[in-house]
Amino acid sequence: MHPSPAVPAHDESVAQLADLFHLLGDPTRLRIVLACVTAPIAVSDIAGALSLSSSLVSHHLRLLRAARIVKAERQGKQVFYSTADAHISGVLSDMLEHIAEPSTNNETGADV
Repeated sequence: MHPSPAVPAHDESVAQLADLFHLLGDPTRLRIVLACVTAPIAVSDIAGALSLSSSLVSHHLRLLRAARIVKAERQGKQVFYSTADAHISGVLSDMLEHIAEPSTNNETGADV
């Protein structure tokens, strides 16, 4: 478990965080990012693993790179993508743990 960060006080920080979650809220983009977590992976390999076209994967990767969610590294003629840093991998790991937890008795939504 990570220590709680300070709540962002600036509207700009809140907007940037909302944009980040918006990008990750798209199931296709989220699947692409998850494909990049364990090791650097080429566009063609992501496309094959997720049954998507390479052009669609490239489009999403451009958006994810602009948001600093993934990074690219050229090796010869191919570009390999991986998560940008441990923060991104950690957030995804924490969220996957969260959804795998058994539900609590607080399913009524009273504390929402």
